[in-house]
Amino acid sequence: MDWLQVVVLAVVQGLTEFLPISSSAHLILVPVLTAWEDQGLAFDVALHIGSLAAVILYFRHEIFRMVSSSLSAIQGKGVDEDAKLALWVVLATLPVCVIGFLGRDLIADHMRSTLIIGISLIVFGLLLGYADWKKRGSRSEYHMRVKDVLIIGFAQALALIPGTSRSGITITAALLVGMSREGAARFSFLLSIPVIVLAGGLEVVGLIGTPEPIDWPAMIVGTLLSGISAYLCIHYFLVVIKKLGMQPFVVYRVLFGAWLLWFFHF
Repeated sequence: MDWLQVVVLAVVQGLTEFLPISSSAHLILVPVLTAWEDQGLAFDVALHIGSLAAVILYFRHEIFRMVSSSLSAIQGKGVDEDAKLALWVVLATLPVCVIGFLGRDLIADHMRSTLIIGISLIVFGLLLGYADWKKRGSRSEYHMRVKDVLIIGFAQALALIPGTSRSGITITAALLVGMSREGAARFSFLLSIPVIVLAGGLEVVGLIGTPEPIDWPAMIVGTLLSGISAYLCIHYFLVVIKKLGMQPFVVYRVLFGAWLLWFFHF
């Protein structure tokens, strides 16, 4: 890979992993708009490591409290709000694990078309806009009920459909059950941690035994750039939604989805 490819792929991964605009929709454009060869599975793993490091670093204090409180709860010292939040993250992750395992072949073989991605961008973008306009509440990630968690968890499974956006659909579901913009976004970011770990783990399994040469300088730079761009993305996204809400992302999704449909199908 040349360095331009490394920079573009790393930044695109870092930004689209957490913005509600679909990473799959953007990453399909890379081979279309460039003559670059496939970057390889090892580089994909490196980019995921960067994104994972960014979200863990950003929420390090919350994660420390969640782990500490969970260990205390296991020891019979009571369940506080941090232990409960940790439980909610685990519970909301289960649907995507089960559905992803059962439907992985269907998704890989039949759902990675630009038609599905374009439609998903538009439909789920409009749903995000509706949730932000009409259903937004004031509850934070610490004030969820089991029903809310399950709704968000099953909504996250819809992100297996390319173009949906994992962060977009989980934020939408959280808004629909009455969470605030910030609470919805923060819970979505926390949910990304086990999902990225699981996705990266599957990629590592696929990498084992593959005689793929590893470009270590590209891997290191890609990991760093992915991590930096993801960290900045999380920070400024939380700032932007306080002032502008989700509507700029809704407009972007609809326009981008319409462009994909026009470019590939008309």
